[in-house]
Amino acid sequence: MDLIIYTLRSVAYVIVEPSLMIMLIILGIVFYSKNRKLVAMQRMVIGEEVNSSLELTLSQIVLGIFAGILASIILSYLGVIFDENSGIEFLFMISILLMFIKPRLVCFSYSGAILGGISLIFSYFNIKTSDGTALFNLDIVMLMTFVGVMHIVEALLVMFDGSRGAVPVFSNKKGKILGGYAFGRYWILPVAIFIAYRTISSGGVGTDSIGTPEWWPILRYDNIVNLVKSAILSLSPLFGVLGYSSLTFTRRKREKAVSSGIFILAYGIILVLVAQLGSLGMIGKIAVIIFAPLAHEGMLVIQRKIEEKRIPLFVSDESGIAILDVVPFSKAHEIGLKAGDRIVSVNDKVIDTEADIYSIIKESLNCLNLKIKDKAGEIKEFSLKQENNRRLGVVLVPKFVDVGKIVSFDNDKFSEVLKNIKDKNKK
Repeated sequence: MDLIIYTLRSVAYVIVEPSLMIMLIILGIVFYSKNRKLVAMQRMVIGEEVNSSLELTLSQIVLGIFAGILASIILSYLGVIFDENSGIEFLFMISILLMFIKPRLVCFSYSGAILGGISLIFSYFNIKTSDGTALFNLDIVMLMTFVGVMHIVEALLVMFDGSRGAVPVFSNKKGKILGGYAFGRYWILPVAIFIAYRTISSGGVGTDSIGTPEWWPILRYDNIVNLVKSAILSLSPLFGVLGYSSLTFTRRKREKAVSSGIFILAYGIILVLVAQLGSLGMIGKIAVIIFAPLAHEGMLVIQRKIEEKRIPLFVSDESGIAILDVVPFSKAHEIGLKAGDRIVSVNDKVIDTEADIYSIIKESLNCLNLKIKDKAGEIKEFSLKQENNRRLGVVLVPKFVDVGKIVSFDNDKFSEVLKNIKDKNKK
């Protein structure tokens, strides 16, 4: 229990310490800016705002704090410890830098491999400071165990919150228009990690004595046992960023987020286990460093292959016009329409294109009678009363699209997509 309390105190320090608070504010502003672009894209595609920029940003910060607490507790009990000269703080800096270069590279698998490679190079050539202190004295087992735990926590965030802020997108395959979702979600995590200091004067946030279980740490091998016995251990807080981006045309938003989360969870657990090979020597360390980014890329490839083999879910055809998304608290949401349903007829008029639906709605003065085919193929009927200035609240998948209005989508560049949409609308 002392270990948990000590960990919580260290994570809390991130929120109250002025310099770290400034970092939190800066990251919050960056996220808010990204969310404004995302919300603008939602408004263009859906016709109204589904999530506010502030809501998306606050959830990223709040959920990230809870995830950071969980990650810190797991790392503390595992006994993930870094030497004071390990340079572990550069992991977070490299990760944030890569995020600005290409958002999906924010993953610690890539920054961890880069930092681990630098550490091995410095170790091989025995590069030291003028006072003989080893530079980047980084334990690869601890580094990759840390990366694995961060992925385990990321998996929970993706499953719970990854679908928030998803943007409806469309693609063309074999002459048919496919509807789908683009995901782009990031979280700010305050993480407390053990740093081993050689002298008391070098202590970090807290160097007071705490009670630890007899079996602690869980990860035991010579390097860690020696550190625990000979060094002063202090929990030091740092900020990290976790990110999730994906695309699906075959699953609903929540289903895709859960599926991705399961893959990330499996990768995180496997990486924690594989990381222990680093204790076997230089070959084991090199193998772990290579495995981390390659296995991460492999996980993404497997998900893409599975996506390609699945049958598209949102396609309008002779059986009806597919509903891609339903706006929360809209009329469609209130009567029970769901993504994946198909509109067969409106006011007993058979629907050929999505334009027919809008035309009938515009002409109807009182009630709308909708005949809907759900995902299971069951036909249901819904009635709703028209209200002035209130949209139905659905995103429909068109059967045909004017080629001149098509805007290509790059999941990493929302601002470029927004610019292209505005340019198309001006023509």
